[in-house]
Amino acid sequence: MSTIDEIKSKIDIVDLVSEAGVKLRHTGKNYSGFCPFHDNKHSPAFVVWPETGTWRCFGQCNEGGDIFKFVMKREGLDFKEALQKLATRAGVELKEYHRETPEQKEAYENLRKLLEDAIIFYRTHLFNNKDILDYLRTKRGLSDSTIETFGLGYAPQGYDNLLKHFTQRGVKENELVDAGLLSEREDGKRFDRFRHRIMIPIRDEQGRMAGFGARVVNADDIPKFLNSPETPIFSKGRLLYGLDRARKPIRTADQAVIVEGYLDVIALHQAGYENVVSPMGTALTEDQMRLLKKFTRRIVLALDPDTAGQKAVLRGLDAARSAMDKEGELAFDARGLLRNESRLQADLRVATMPDDLDPDEIVARDKEEWKKLIEEAKPIVTHVMETLAAGQNLNDPKVKNQIAAQALPLIEDLPNPLERDTYRQALARMLKVDERSLLATQAQGPRAKRTRVSEKKQPVEESSIAVSVSSSKMVEEYVIGVLFRKPELLYRLDRSLQEFGLIALTAKDFEYTDNQLLFGLIRESVEQDKTEHHDFVVEALPESLQARSRELAKEAEKQERLDEKLLEELLRGVIKLRRVAAGENINQLRFLQEEAHQSGDLRASSYQDLVLQHTRLLRDLDQAHRKMAVKRLE
Repeated sequence: MSTIDEIKSKIDIVDLVSEAGVKLRHTGKNYSGFCPFHDNKHSPAFVVWPETGTWRCFGQCNEGGDIFKFVMKREGLDFKEALQKLATRAGVELKEYHRETPEQKEAYENLRKLLEDAIIFYRTHLFNNKDILDYLRTKRGLSDSTIETFGLGYAPQGYDNLLKHFTQRGVKENELVDAGLLSEREDGKRFDRFRHRIMIPIRDEQGRMAGFGARVVNADDIPKFLNSPETPIFSKGRLLYGLDRARKPIRTADQAVIVEGYLDVIALHQAGYENVVSPMGTALTEDQMRLLKKFTRRIVLALDPDTAGQKAVLRGLDAARSAMDKEGELAFDARGLLRNESRLQADLRVATMPDDLDPDEIVARDKEEWKKLIEEAKPIVTHVMETLAAGQNLNDPKVKNQIAAQALPLIEDLPNPLERDTYRQALARMLKVDERSLLATQAQGPRAKRTRVSEKKQPVEESSIAVSVSSSKMVEEYVIGVLFRKPELLYRLDRSLQEFGLIALTAKDFEYTDNQLLFGLIRESVEQDKTEHHDFVVEALPESLQARSRELAKEAEKQERLDEKLLEELLRGVIKLRRVAAGENINQLRFLQEEAHQSGDLRASSYQDLVLQHTRLLRDLDQAHRKMAVKRLE
């Protein structure tokens, strides 16, 4: 038994929730009460399942989890803190875990000092190069004070300028490689990583040097932006450029603005808009969103008109991340952002730049225009609907159908029934159709191609989700174990789910907090193109979850199969997880709906909407299962 399982076995979730002030009423095998995470004194929409040790709110929160998630949400703790608290309560001893040993801390400090010295090296070359300095002053409109404040520099042409400079001062080549300043060829020869580029120091939120962003001088050079490689102190998925300077302004404004480029951040700060940050040229990660959540829950994405703001949406909402996740382009994943918005309880909005201008060009022509653009930022769903409709003939029935087909699933992702109703009404007005026709379209869903399966021999349902899984917990562990060993299957799994009309795998598909965290790290390692997925995941976990990840991988290894077979089993496992969850939710929602009717509670209709939503999900899951069966027979 793992440490986490031992803690769960010793703590009764009903007792834990009751001690937090939630009055639970026994309803069959389960318990219900008023949710402690939002104001609601009318309907007992909070449900606890003692058998699985899990809970869920069917009201405003629309969240759920196990004892760890409950304590994390109730007391504002991270997983490690909740683990320690519940281990103490359960009398389970945890091994002391130090993320940084004293030796590691010293090594990291040495890397940071080396990077600080590199700033001086690049700065010296900038002020010795009149052309580059004039470019920053005239073309980019930056003052000498701003150039100095942000530590801008220039990496000269040539392959060994930095190498010679530091090695002549006694710095070892290995140290320069570890700091991300040198690259190494297959034959072992080392050379300057950054050449003929404007150098932009990147610091973490505490102001400590982490790495560099480098922008081309020659427009024909590629890539446009080049970051430091992943190092012990530089992880582009966990950093936001400019946050060290933007922390206080973000708190003051109670708003953070995310732009695409480093030089956009610098220009906006110079113009007086200091609550602006930028990701490292990739899709926004949940780690980056959580960083911002420490300072504000109001976040605006200021999207360039030539990238994610317009084109990505039209390529398909779920496909936007893969379509636009390129160096130097801020990816826009509408559904992913909505999930983050719900999970982090944030207010995410989108501002689109006009006239094909970048943010720095906008403040250059009119500082007040930027302020107005941010004030007029629109909710994500509104932005998507307007983008889909732009330039379209809204009198064409086929166009109406295409827009509705893309917008309705996004609206359904919203956890709040009132928001869903509001956006459905707005979509109906925009398309000039009766809202009832949208609801009918939504309920009908995509028409499945009819296949006379009955004429073929029906396949015997395989019980080969590896170990004859008989519970959701075992299915979860199998899925996590396989993905931990073969993370490359994740994108194929997502594509297969989408081919069957289902959304990609998310952390919400897992009921247990430890599995959610493991999956989140697996997803992050794949999206950041980590070469050593296992090392990345294991190093990011506390000791107890490192042990769990090894256990899961070991169990999955016993069921060695070809990738195609594993993919099929993963797909079947995910469908089973979702089907069990939807079935349980429907049963409990019908009970809550009946209670609401008896008490005259207006929330009865909201529960009915949720029942219909989960019923449609069950239909889609069953349809996907039938398609899988037909595919096996072909």
